Amino acid sequence: MSQVTVRDLRKSYGSTEVIHGVDVDIEDGEFVVLVGPSGCGKSTLLRMIAGLESVTAGTVTIGDRVVNNLPPAQRNIAMVFQSYALYPHKTVEANMAFALKLRKTDPAVVKERVERAAAILGLEPYLKRFPRQLSGGQRQRVAMGRAIVRDPSVFLFDEPLSNLDAKLRIQMRTEIKELHQRLKTTTVFVTHDQIEAMTMADKIVVMNAGNIEQIGTPLDLYDRPRNVFVATFIGAPSMNLLSGTATDGSVEIGGHSLPIPHKGITTGKPVTYGIRPEHLTLSDDGFPATVAVVEPTGAETMVFAKFADNDLVAIFRERHTFRPGDEIRLRPTVESVSLFDNDTGERLAPA
Repeated sequence: MSQVTVRDLRKSYGSTEVIHGVDVDIEDGEFVVLVGPSGCGKSTLLRMIAGLESVTAGTVTIGDRVVNNLPPAQRNIAMVFQSYALYPHKTVEANMAFALKLRKTDPAVVKERVERAAAILGLEPYLKRFPRQLSGGQRQRVAMGRAIVRDPSVFLFDEPLSNLDAKLRIQMRTEIKELHQRLKTTTVFVTHDQIEAMTMADKIVVMNAGNIEQIGTPLDLYDRPRNVFVATFIGAPSMNLLSGTATDGSVEIGGHSLPIPHKGITTGKPVTYGIRPEHLTLSDDGFPATVAVVEPTGAETMVFAKFADNDLVAIFRERHTFRPGDEIRLRPTVESVSLFDNDTGERLAPA
């Protein structure tokens, strides 16, 4: 079994603690993405799992072994880095075989594993080439192939797509997901790109300032963010957050009543009203908003607007002709509304 369990894990540099007692359970064969803004601690957490950073407190367990004091080579993990980290003077074949040869693996086994990995990744025509003769995407495939040949219990990816252009990133994330579906190896993937997280993960761990904000499936986090941070970080564009005051069955914003699925919220309580851009529809009985910018993308139209001193975004699949300064009326889909406590930022559950 290759599940990974992190318990009360802490990391300090001198007197500064950067990971504050986090708990994560990664099941055997699961694809888990650690996501968050730069400096949130996601790469540090990954490196602690890998053994590249020491553990200040808590435990990292891989399978049935606590690995805190084991060097990386004894953890049966394989890591793919952002920078590819290929040997420029070695061929693709030699790069992929290097770790196995260090272990003095039987040459026939080395050849078999390299050929298998090359076939999986479409690298067979490039085995005799050097890294300088490859594109960025091909180099990343070689780095993945070097990890595959080791047949590890766990794959660790540290922002492996951040050096690629936008089109290649989309292609590579599909390839990594397909690779996982084929090999079914436990995978931990770090990114700051929430689109990568949403499209690739079985489970997402959202981190912020060394803490875990929420763990769940992509759609759980999208539909039911635990707090304002997750609501704004997950989704592109992010959830609209409007400041208002709770009344009986609605929220008052700028003299307009917006419906909520919540009951029993204290009347007069300041709250934050959350609604995703695609859950706003045009309706004569909706609240008024003034168009500021229109961005047609072909498949949909994105409208940036103002409502009662709040900025908001609405997305329409239908074709509409809007101009800056136009007044439109928007109606929220009530069952899709999220409500947050203004003081704590935490989500308020419907009664």
